[in-house]
Amino acid sequence: MAYFSNNKSKFVSLRRTLTILSIILLIAVQSQAQSSRTTPVSSVTDKIIKLYPNPATTYITFDLQGAAKKGLTINIYNGVLGKKMYEATDVPSKFTINLNDYNRGVYIYHLKDNTGRIIETGKFQVSN
Repeated sequence: MAYFSNNKSKFVSLRRTLTILSIILLIAVQSQAQSSRTTPVSSVTDKIIKLYPNPATTYITFDLQGAAKKGLTINIYNGVLGKKMYEATDVPSKFTINLNDYNRGVYIYHLKDNTGRIIETGKFQVSN
């Protein structure tokens, strides 16, 4: 009988050790994930695009702030379905989009540089 009670105490001890090691591993993984997060380079004040009115009804104007680069592309997607609604290349520093074909909802825009890298993303609302 002493054999079984000795093994039982070893099992309980091993079980506690595994629980503690699991918690330590979980904490280490979470802290590593948090430390590897990158902070956004730009803040709200550093936005390249100013858009108005937002919410919009019949049109929306995109105004590129500061020294806008040449060769920029803008894509607009339906925020729920993800369907591409609009695309323009070599966008001017200020342009307006007619929203007659846009249903009520949230839309997401991506501004890309000439290499195709997304340099800004944002959203606007259509309420017609």
